[in-house]
Amino acid sequence: MFPARATLELVGRLRGRRILVVGDLIADEYLYGKPARISREAPVLILRFTDREVRLGGAANAAHNVQALGAQAVPVGVVGDDEGGAAIAALFERAGISTEGLVRAPGRRTPVKTRIMAGGYESTRQQVVRLDREPEPGLPPDVEARLLERLGALSREADGVVCSDYGYGVVSPRVFETVCQGARERGAPVSVDSRYDLLRFRGATAATPNEPEVEALTGTELVDERAIEKAARQVLERLGAKLLLVTRGSRGMALFEREGPVTFIPIHGTDQIADVTGAGDTVISAFTAALAAGAPPGHAAWLANVAGGVVVMKRGTASATPADLAQALASEPRSDGARSRP
Repeated sequence: MFPARATLELVGRLRGRRILVVGDLIADEYLYGKPARISREAPVLILRFTDREVRLGGAANAAHNVQALGAQAVPVGVVGDDEGGAAIAALFERAGISTEGLVRAPGRRTPVKTRIMAGGYESTRQQVVRLDREPEPGLPPDVEARLLERLGALSREADGVVCSDYGYGVVSPRVFETVCQGARERGAPVSVDSRYDLLRFRGATAATPNEPEVEALTGTELVDERAIEKAARQVLERLGAKLLLVTRGSRGMALFEREGPVTFIPIHGTDQIADVTGAGDTVISAFTAALAAGAPPGHAAWLANVAGGVVVMKRGTASATPADLAQALASEPRSDGARSRP
């Protein structure tokens, strides 16, 4: 769709762009074990513990992806005064990501998603079960007030904003209103990824739902491209947004422009996906950073498509670096099969 050289030049223009990432900060914990035997207590597998790893998840993963792409990520969110919150702050610092936007709320639980991974030393480790530790929904008034104060101070220099809503209440109506007001003053794009309540974010520049989310929003079964287009146009209208980038798994993406065409973009690379964990965070991060750098929507979507194709080939929550993108683009076919129609 776009020459590799032009796309790599776009990646270079991301450097120095300041992207605010507002949303639910999550710690992704991985516990690894080697299968040992079947328990005598119940017909369950016993794993011999081998390792533990914590990665950035949710809005924290989106911020990590922004930073990995070369832009400057400024995460704004709430963490508890607990092990999960400390892990997120430490991982941000290790990645060179600012922590000035973190509001610490004693007594509030930091969301932690623990994945139990089983596999031998020479075999692929598979997720057996996931255990979620979650805070109560919504924010106490004093915590929201501190978050709004922090957001007001940091949004003055933002080139773009990612709102990453995983349903834990950080992106409240007042927070989103403050985001939009600051973005309008600077002419900065605001992109939204909301797991459960996308239509609440009316007035965003762009949104990046996946196909099942579009189905749920419209009550329509997306059996073909014509059905996808009709449903996506409906969501675009209800959101009042300019752009809708629908992710379609192994079938790539579809970009809808409010005053332009629909472009169907095939998946970049192989469709033999290894792990989709956090891929949506990568897509919205690359898309928003590219828009903030002045890229046309089609080119921003293409960059997001390539970045998404990189991370789904990695195990666990992951990010795409400029080196990853250069390697992926070096092996792209001469024709990518993208199709547009008015």
